[in-house]
Amino acid sequence: MFNPDLKKMLKNVNSRYSLVVGTAKRAREIRDEAIEKEQPIDVKTVSTAIDDICEGKYVIEEPEELKNHNGR
Repeated sequence: MFNPDLKKMLKNVNSRYSLVVGTAKRAREIRDEAIEKEQPIDVKTVSTAIDDICEGKYVIEEPEELKNHNGR
């Protein structure tokens, strides 16, 4: 079972919600790139997106209002 380090993933975002939305967005990008290049997808796109986030290859951008919000 795939079990990413949640603390590591949350290090650069303010909420789990932002993390989920960012991961979904990256997974869609991966899928769209594969379709555009007519490449088969061997690994689940969400798993690849999580790897990209953990490795720092993809950064989740948040609005300034969320970045400055201290109440987690």
